Amino acid sequence: MSDIITERTGSVLRVAFNRPEKKNAMTGAMYTNLADIFNEAAEDEEVRVVLWQGVGESFCAGNDVGDFLKHPPRLGDFPQGRLISALIRFEKPIVAAVQGAAIGGGTTMLTHCDFVYAGESAKFQLPFINLALVPEFGSSFSIPARVGHLGAADLFLLGEPFTASRAVELGLATRVLPDGDLLETATATAHKLAAKPGSALLATKRLIKQAALQRLQEAVKSENQTFFAQVSSAEAKEAFSAFLEKRAPDFTKSPKG
Repeated sequence: MSDIITERTGSVLRVAFNRPEKKNAMTGAMYTNLADIFNEAAEDEEVRVVLWQGVGESFCAGNDVGDFLKHPPRLGDFPQGRLISALIRFEKPIVAAVQGAAIGGGTTMLTHCDFVYAGESAKFQLPFINLALVPEFGSSFSIPARVGHLGAADLFLLGEPFTASRAVELGLATRVLPDGDLLETATATAHKLAAKPGSALLATKRLIKQAALQRLQEAVKSENQTFFAQVSSAEAKEAFSAFLEKRAPDFTKSPKG
């Protein structure tokens, strides 16, 4: 069965991560597949809204580190970059239902959604610093724009988990719901949106996004350049080795950036 599954009900396209045994951690192939799904949905006149979720107990635990190390990304055309571009260009509403782990990209992908319903079990985290990496999906712009410099520093520089209620306080989630009500509420919102006037729906989202679009694209370009410089650093190599060996990393011998 595919690691990403889709199902259309009326004008709503349900997109679901489907690696529950891996907490829906993303492989390079999944990034490419998901980018294709969003690009095709953008062109499909019968799709008005995307409903995004994870199968099982988690939304998305970020990158699959093992796959990442086996298939390291290359500057230029890389799978994650394809998804980032697809999400930035996507003009139709996206409604996310988030339960359990939403780690790294599992959080930053959500900054491109229009509704983020978080279950009480949801745990968010931006742990890039812990892997000697940097923010992505344009989050170095979009998250400070929402939470301010001090809020962004707390999330990015410490890289610690935070709750669904904290995500709502920060403007990173719409509402907290009991896990049992999560998908029903997200689905109801998706169908409400699909019943709105289609051209006005697209035009309104376009207007909401346009003021920040250039800044977001600039942030993505800077993030990608910095990421590729950082991912080959001694610090990153130590961080990944420690992760795979299930030990605490030792950055005391790594050169400063």
